[in-house]
This record gives sequence, C-alpha cells and structure tokens, in this order.
Amino acid sequence: MNCPHHCEVYAWKPRSYKDLPLRIAEFGTVYRYEQSGELHGLTRVRSFTQDDAHIFCRPDQVKDEFISVMEIIQIIFGALDFKTYEAQISLRDPNHREKYIGSDEVWEEAENAIVEACKEKGLNAKVAYGEAAFYGPKLDFMVKDALGRRWQLGTIQVDYNLPERFKLEYTGEDNQKYRPVMIHRAPFGSLERFCAVLIEHTAGHFPLWLAPDQVAILPISEKFNDYAQKLRAYFDEQDVRAIVDDRNEKIGRKIRDNEMKRIPYMLVVGEKEAADGTVAVRKQGAGDQGTMKFEDFAKKINEEVRNMTNKY
Repeated sequence: MNCPHHCEVYAWKPRSYKDLPLRIAEFGTVYRYEQSGELHGLTRVRSFTQDDAHIFCRPDQVKDEFISVMEIIQIIFGALDFKTYEAQISLRDPNHREKYIGSDEVWEEAENAIVEACKEKGLNAKVAYGEAAFYGPKLDFMVKDALGRRWQLGTIQVDYNLPERFKLEYTGEDNQKYRPVMIHRAPFGSLERFCAVLIEHTAGHFPLWLAPDQVAILPISEKFNDYAQKLRAYFDEQDVRAIVDDRNEKIGRKIRDNEMKRIPYMLVVGEKEAADGTVAVRKQGAGDQGTMKFEDFAKKINEEVRNMTNKY
C-alpha cells in the first residue's frame, strides 16, 4: 500500500484549511501475496502498478472531490469504449464489524457521502455488503472480460480512519485543529489488469489513437520504397505512428501480415500511386477504401485522432 507514505508526505509540514484539497498521485508498485491457485494471467498478479492517488480534503469538500474522481473514471471508460461496466458501492459487513477500523459514526458519514455522490451523478450503483476496505467504504467500477467474469478496475474510497491513526491535522478558519478526510482513488486500478481486460475487450483492435502502429505503408516492390519512406517521413512530422513494410514479399502476404498485427490503416503504393501522389487505402476490418490523394488521407487521419482527443 502507498497510503501510509502519502500520509507522511501530508504530515511533513503544517497544513491550513486553505491548502485543501491536497492531491498526491503516483504510479506506484504494490504487492499482494496471492495464493498460487488465485494467480490468473495479468488480471491477478502478485506485483502490479496502479495509478495511486490520495486526496486530503475538508469534510465539506468530500462530495465534490468524490464526484470529480467519478468523472475522471467515466472519461477513461468512455475513451476506451467500456460501455457495459457496473458501479458497485462496497460497504462493510454489518454482521462482522470487528473486521473494520473506526467508529460507526465515521463509517456512516463515509457511506452517506458515496451514496449521495452516486445519486447526484445519476449513477445506478448496486450495493455489495462485506466488500469495503478495512479502513472505509468504496465505489468500485466492475468491467467484464471476454468470458463474462467481473473485474474491478477503477476504485474510489472514502477514509476517515487513516487520518486519525496518523494524527493528520489542518488548521481551520477558527484557528482550531481538525482531521482531514482521505479519498483513495485509482481510475485505472491495476494497470496490468486494465491492459488485460482492454486487450480482450478490443480483441487487439485498438482505437486509432491508441494503436502502437497507426499506419503501415506497403510498397508493392522495392522500386517504390523511396516513395514509401517519403510518406513515412511526413507522418513522423505529424506525430502519426507509421511504419514501412519493405520486405521482399508479395503484396498479398504483406497485407495479410499487417492485418494480423491489427494496424488500423494500410497504404498500398505502386507505380501509379508514386506518379500521382496518391495511396490505395485499406482499413482494418473494412477492407479496400479506394485510392485518394496522400494529402487528403493525411488530413483525414489527423482529424480522426484530433476528434477523439477533443472529445475527451
């Protein structure tokens, strides 16, 4: 856990109510001693990295900060086309309260803050008793893999207890000392698990902006390698990730191999294309898109990436 470390960062100097909310974030490596039978590819491992952050805030700021993190998670899921996720409010087990630290009063405050935030955002979250962290309730975002199994990705947790245990304080407007509230948040959660679920979700067909190689340029023979390299150099200037497949192979083999790599666009170039400044376009999953001027294609792909970026 990185939570104690961030508590110590908060505590290293006096804090005022004007300093809050204080947000501390890192990509931290954490460890879980999972039993051998529980390990499962990238979705359940013993060492993983998470986009870990902790928000230290005043009690009156909890709901707004919680809602802001909910919006971050929804932006991420929208950009990656996760449409069937479920939100789960994870509460303590009412029959075994000894497993959790803190008083009933602070637990009720934390639980009510989560429920109110979900209502305000219109999020239809189901309640799961016994799934809370030992230090506080949380809102988990569950995504199904290709086999329909539910995995927790994003999570937000409200914690009144660790600030108490670490004796964290801030000076209020009345010059008195108060305890901050701590919000734990990880929009991606385990990055290994997130990548595993994303790969299954897309079957390797990543959206254009995310694909490692966005365009493959396929000259039909070595005579047109110079034209292909010229196109690639232009893409480099435009921050488009392009490669040239200049292997001594038939064009059918090149097309098949690059389709297997799930590259979103392929540009086939030969004698006519080199003479006219055009490209024959193939799109992943849609096949032949016809021939167009290279400038028009470059404009099209830049707009496609820009539209996705502006959307989120």
